[in-house]
Amino acid sequence: MRSVYSVKEMFYTLQGEGAQAGRPAVFCRFTGCNLWSGREQDRAKAICDFCDTDFVGTDGQNGDKFRSPEALAKRVRSFWPLNNEGTPYVVCTGGEPLLQLDEALIAAFKAEGLEIALETNGTLPVPDGVDWICVSPKGVSEIVQTTGHELKLVYPQSQALPERFADLRFDNYYLQPLDDALQTANTKAAVEYCMAHPKWKLSLQTHKFIGID
Repeated sequence: MRSVYSVKEMFYTLQGEGAQAGRPAVFCRFTGCNLWSGREQDRAKAICDFCDTDFVGTDGQNGDKFRSPEALAKRVRSFWPLNNEGTPYVVCTGGEPLLQLDEALIAAFKAEGLEIALETNGTLPVPDGVDWICVSPKGVSEIVQTTGHELKLVYPQSQALPERFADLRFDNYYLQPLDDALQTANTKAAVEYCMAHPKWKLSLQTHKFIGID
């Protein structure tokens, strides 16, 4: 068990991407990543050089350091509506959440009745107990988590082509257009690839379209 869990931000919203898009969820964004420091001066040497997420420090919305897994789990649970409708759902993301999400925290989440989703780059093995595994490969990084519920590939990536991952064992395969200055062209390319390779489906960042976190 870790002595401290560092969280950049936590908030209640709708999942905006992939197979769970539209589902109410508490997002728990952990600090740190193993593919980039998060600092602009290091971007040129990052394995993932297109990341647009701030995962440095604990100064985000409801960010903090938690001294026990139980304290973090109770804080996550507190964001769920008081009417207790539906199954409380937490999305563990980052950065790379598996640098901190461990068996003790998974057990604490379960004790609070939380269903656990994970968004990971796939370079670290997922502990038992996670209910929804979404792997999003980045660049040349080696994927060790080769099974899961959803593989969501930001597209295009010259060093992470869809063909490289098509034979892994996932229930769903998504291409998500890279959100940069060429987004319109990237979306067109993703649509064309999905049309030509029907194993893949298109994932859009719907939360950006409707203006929520």
